[in-house]
Amino acid sequence: MQALGLEVLLKGNNLLRLLGGLWVAMKLSLLSVAVSIPAGILLGTLMTRKNPVLRAILKIYLEIMRIMPQLVLLFLVFFGTTRALGWDLSGEASAVIVFSLWGTAEMGDLVRGAITSIPKHQYESAAALGLTLPQTYGYIIFPQALRRLLPLSVNLITRMIKTTSLVLMIGVVEVIKVAQQIIEANRMVSPNAAFGVYLSVMLLYFAACFPISMLARFLEKREKAYA
Repeated sequence: MQALGLEVLLKGNNLLRLLGGLWVAMKLSLLSVAVSIPAGILLGTLMTRKNPVLRAILKIYLEIMRIMPQLVLLFLVFFGTTRALGWDLSGEASAVIVFSLWGTAEMGDLVRGAITSIPKHQYESAAALGLTLPQTYGYIIFPQALRRLLPLSVNLITRMIKTTSLVLMIGVVEVIKVAQQIIEANRMVSPNAAFGVYLSVMLLYFAACFPISMLARFLEKREKAYA
């Protein structure tokens, strides 16, 4: 145990601190997901409209969120808004803003793909029945798209949880930051602390993400069974 550096987890409340750091990461990701899912559904629906100006604006937004690294966006929101706009945003608020913007773009693209995969004759049948556009989407398009969308959206949640590790760069004390603090505090008495602590962090992330990953796999298999 000492050779692996795991003994530092039994000192004081180090293990509880790691769990607390994991909760911070989970809280940030869950808040971001709560914003991203409804906003992404709206964005994805708008991306299927034929308005060229609207589609151009949304495509620019999507490409910016895809191309720009999340770390750069974190720096831009956390440091840039303070200097340029005078806002006093906390690290956690900045993280939720950035991950919500990124998650909305990713979710919007998933929704767009799910909606456009619905055969055209579904829209034509709805029009023949005299359904309005909201009724067409509410009764026909969205229920079918949702079934195809669920596995992909669950995978997106897993990605967002893992990406929260970047927030340590703007001073948020989450699980990676706590791990660094524990390693630094025990550097002299436990040279192998880094291995043991980061191994524990890996296992904590695995425990958090594995059930979500299994849920996505189950939903994907069920979708193929019904296809």
